[in-house]
Amino acid sequence: MTTATHYLEVNAPADRCYQWWRPLTHLPEILDDVESVQAKSSDADVTHWVVDGPLGKKIEWDAKIIDEEQDRKIAWKSIEESSNHIDTGGAVRFDNHGDKTGVEVSMHIQPPGGKAGELGAKLFDDPQKKIEKALEQFKQLMEK
Repeated sequence: MTTATHYLEVNAPADRCYQWWRPLTHLPEILDDVESVQAKSSDADVTHWVVDGPLGKKIEWDAKIIDEEQDRKIAWKSIEESSNHIDTGGAVRFDNHGDKTGVEVSMHIQPPGGKAGELGAKLFDDPQKKIEKALEQFKQLMEK
């Protein structure tokens, strides 16, 4: 299993940071490999992910929010029934410091064997660097 975690302070209130993350559909704005995250339910608890893989291949799966506390945390995990099942998930935690918010993101992936596994492994080359870059981009979005 590949995991990555990163924490940084953002000059924005926790409720604003949480609202940006909550539907998960904004993630393509900060994660270069993520092509789209689309809500499959009206409350966005279930989402469909499309990720760019090597050689123009796409990897797709569905994920469900499995833990949530408004303005404090959101956690999601892939659903086993998804085609090309990849065991993946993540969490984002918001530490309210008034006008600032500590944001911690952690993500993991356990790709299956075969072609989908090869694509998943390639996708998550240097996941720590990708998470750090994504959080820096998130910080810039929130501090505009």
